[in-house]
Amino acid sequence: MNGLYEEFKGRGITLLLINMGEDTDLVRRVVKARGYSAPVLMDTDQKVSADYRVTGSPTVYIVDRRFQIIGRAIGRRDWAGEAGRRLIDALLRQ
Repeated sequence: MNGLYEEFKGRGITLLLINMGEDTDLVRRVVKARGYSAPVLMDTDQKVSADYRVTGSPTVYIVDRRFQIIGRAIGRRDWAGEAGRRLIDALLRQ
């Protein structure tokens, strides 16, 4: 995800990593160890996760420029692969 974040952040894509209820110190250590550069938000009380009906991790929401949810994926995906990049490019052209 880091590569995608760095590649697309100046083209209209915002990537936010949201942690669901884990210890803040643990999250900081993991973020540092994995070298994440995207912003990490803490959903400590899991209210946001409940509001968005997150049922598994990772869950990806695709939100358009009007802040409408236009897609959702639950589970791991190869967003950096050819199909993922084609989808991102197509969404940016809309």
